[in-house]
Amino acid sequence: MLRRGFPPARRGGSTHRGLEVGLHLTPGLTDENFVAEALGNLAAYELQRKRGETLAWQVLRVEGSSSHHFRIVIRHPDRVLDLGIKNDLRPILDSLSQESVEELRARFDRARQAGLEPAPVRTVHEAADYWRDDFWNWLG
Repeated sequence: MLRRGFPPARRGGSTHRGLEVGLHLTPGLTDENFVAEALGNLAAYELQRKRGETLAWQVLRVEGSSSHHFRIVIRHPDRVLDLGIKNDLRPILDSLSQESVEELRARFDRARQAGLEPAPVRTVHEAADYWRDDFWNWLG
């Protein structure tokens, strides 16, 4: 259901303030907006619980000129994230990616009952600009 990618560190003068994970869902997946919303929110919520710290996250639908994909952006509200966070997130995403849409829906509902306040999917538009990287400017 899920193919994900951990992108290389950002280049240029900006500070790497968080973790960006690309979610590339199986083509033709029904209800892909829900699947992306559930994957992103559950992954961030479970990461937050595992690490015992407050995290902020967004789930983005990135529209390109002829396609789209999803991204999860995870940040700490007060500081730069440590390098080990990718190692904590990887098994969570691997576990979630093995679930069916029905299992994911049930897990998402249980997490909401346990206190998850889901971030809605936010649509952003990406135009190829090889001179500037505006990804971190999308975040509000």
